[in-house]
Amino acid sequence: MADIISRLPVKTIIHCKSVCKNWRELVSDSYFINLHLSRSPRCVMIHHKIQPDLVSESDSEDEDETVNLVRPGVLKCLEIKGELDTSHLHHAIVTSLDLNVTPIFKNTKILQVGSVNGLVCLRQYRDEVDNTYVCNPITREYVILPRPQYVGSIPLINTYGFGVGLVTKEYKVVWIFLRTIPQNPTSSLSYLFEAEVCTLGAGQWRRLGHVPYLINASNGLFLNGCVHWIVNDKHSPERLCSFNIDNETFELFPSPPTEEIVGDVCYQNLGILNGCLNLSDSSLFEPDFTIWVMKEYGFKKSWCKEVVIKRSIMPNVGRFLPVYLIESLDDGSILMFVDESSLLVYCPRKKTIEKRDFLKPYFTGKAYRPSFLKLEAFEPQRVLVF
Repeated sequence: MADIISRLPVKTIIHCKSVCKNWRELVSDSYFINLHLSRSPRCVMIHHKIQPDLVSESDSEDEDETVNLVRPGVLKCLEIKGELDTSHLHHAIVTSLDLNVTPIFKNTKILQVGSVNGLVCLRQYRDEVDNTYVCNPITREYVILPRPQYVGSIPLINTYGFGVGLVTKEYKVVWIFLRTIPQNPTSSLSYLFEAEVCTLGAGQWRRLGHVPYLINASNGLFLNGCVHWIVNDKHSPERLCSFNIDNETFELFPSPPTEEIVGDVCYQNLGILNGCLNLSDSSLFEPDFTIWVMKEYGFKKSWCKEVVIKRSIMPNVGRFLPVYLIESLDDGSILMFVDESSLLVYCPRKKTIEKRDFLKPYFTGKAYRPSFLKLEAFEPQRVLVF
């Protein structure tokens, strides 16, 4: 029975939980959860950002004040499939979470950090609010992580990473921040990257100390037990670094040949396509958009220039906008987005790229695999429900 139900669409499995007590217990069993995860379909987690509303507030009859009402937006899990040798896409909503109706997110901004095994890490911020959450959109559970130990002025740069250890199987969130170090009045300010880590279920953050690399402000990308970032240092022997979830160490990571990247100004972004680490780059001075693929994880010589897209065939996309990879489809097509408003589909066989309009602006997207992993296995006293 578990074998059969685990092969059903995620939406159908959710409905199966309401059929009878036995099926509800089966879907919640660890054996079923792991079995389903091994067969979980490729999906995309879309975060629809909603622009601030202008709201007029009257404190008195003679005075009107207009304020920006920030709305956190909506999370949508989409299953997207392409048809071989065509540009047609089928998309279906697996589940949707309206964060605007959740009181704890009211009038704040939400940033999607990343996802692992169906769990999604979210960052909530605005003004003095800066919280971190881990949720499962399929089970509609979420937990609030404690506040980091760092106390002081707001860090200049924040970047997060979320992953699970290959050995320990522990889920961890790592936070990297750039802060100022006060010097004597006659000298200039000094800057330092530091990191903290929180293990899901531990209930506290731990200081990791100094991070020896100048890390890009974009959130890290998880693959193979490590979170990866781009290093913004032209003199570094490698342009990538990684954080090992198990041993909690930072190391330089093999990157594509730097001599192949032309131009002083270059947009670079990390992605995962077909289980391989990818680095996309585009220079202001070059007409091509390039996707590098690491065929064998951890080996520098395995990097190859897999995809080269001429900017001339990219609709309504100027070379001044970065392109973000989302996911590869079963038919070989590649999903990407530009400027939080355009969803692009690249077909390698036909070497064409087209724009799709079934997503409203403004949005970001990340690869996602649905699962029924329950958060109460980590923090039974703190699990909340949307």
